[in-house]
Amino acid sequence: MTVIFVRLFFVFLSSIVGYYVGSLLGNFNVTQGLIGMAIAFFGAMLVILLEIRLKKLSIRNLSAAVFGLIFGFFMAWILTLVIKLIPMDERIYSSLNIILILVFCYLGMVIAMRGKDEFNLIIPYVRFTRQAESDEIIVLDTSVIIDGRIADMAQTHFIQGRFLVPRFVLRELQQIADSQDALKRNRGRRGLDVLNRLQKNSRLTVKIHEEDFPEIKDVDSKIVKLAKVLDAKVFTNDFNLNKIAELQGVKVLNINDLANALKPVVLPGEEMVVRVTREGKEYNQGVAYLDDGTMIVIDNARRMIGQTTKVVVTSVLQTSAGRMIFANKVEENNRRRSG
Repeated sequence: MTVIFVRLFFVFLSSIVGYYVGSLLGNFNVTQGLIGMAIAFFGAMLVILLEIRLKKLSIRNLSAAVFGLIFGFFMAWILTLVIKLIPMDERIYSSLNIILILVFCYLGMVIAMRGKDEFNLIIPYVRFTRQAESDEIIVLDTSVIIDGRIADMAQTHFIQGRFLVPRFVLRELQQIADSQDALKRNRGRRGLDVLNRLQKNSRLTVKIHEEDFPEIKDVDSKIVKLAKVLDAKVFTNDFNLNKIAELQGVKVLNINDLANALKPVVLPGEEMVVRVTREGKEYNQGVAYLDDGTMIVIDNARRMIGQTTKVVVTSVLQTSAGRMIFANKVEENNRRRSG
């Protein structure tokens, strides 16, 4: 609503200025003033249409182009000062001056726009902050927001830095929340609720980053690219994104790795009481679970499904999916040892 009001005010002022200029040029003739008002009105409408068309223009691209333009003009100015030392006709010197300015300004803009990712100074709202703030930037991906555990972790103060949510990640969350599939819709709404919790936490700094990479279609690739540009870390629980980021030298905070590292250490020979919930894949095996979700495979326990039994740990296997414990019933283990 504010933008519409500004546009209407701009058209109104332009029309008044056009009437004044038209009447001034026409010796204060009313007809000339009306013609000037009409020209100014249509001119203002064209400017507004141009502004609407430029809405999708990247600020980083524009900043890089301006930087390249200034740098090219500066280089052309230095070169013309050197050429001026050579005796030549003034017309030739003026022509060379104009040509060098055009060429260097063009080259500066093109080179700066192609290498815009290397110019950290074109994103000062991220790179230059008060000394009281942490310089560490953490980019959140869609999966870790939907997961929701990050909101609880943030309450414990174990994570420090500034959380950055790219606009394309927020757009993906909104698309999931608007999905026709009920499961996806619930996941998307959960992610938006988690993001709202993070923003309401007064001890956290959560910012929506507007930068996009139109030439990159995949969201994971965009996240890795943004993290490289900002020298930031990626917070995720997506296995594929984790590998892609590590291959490109981007630091990753994987919430699943943290969860596995925080699971209690179980050593062979320890005893525990568990409840057998289902049968295992192998013959006569039973499966139980610890409170943290760790799977326990128990030999010769299939007939004890639904019952509680005391087991002794025989071995522990760490996999990419988590930790798996193999155990025997205590009485059977004692029988084997005595045998």
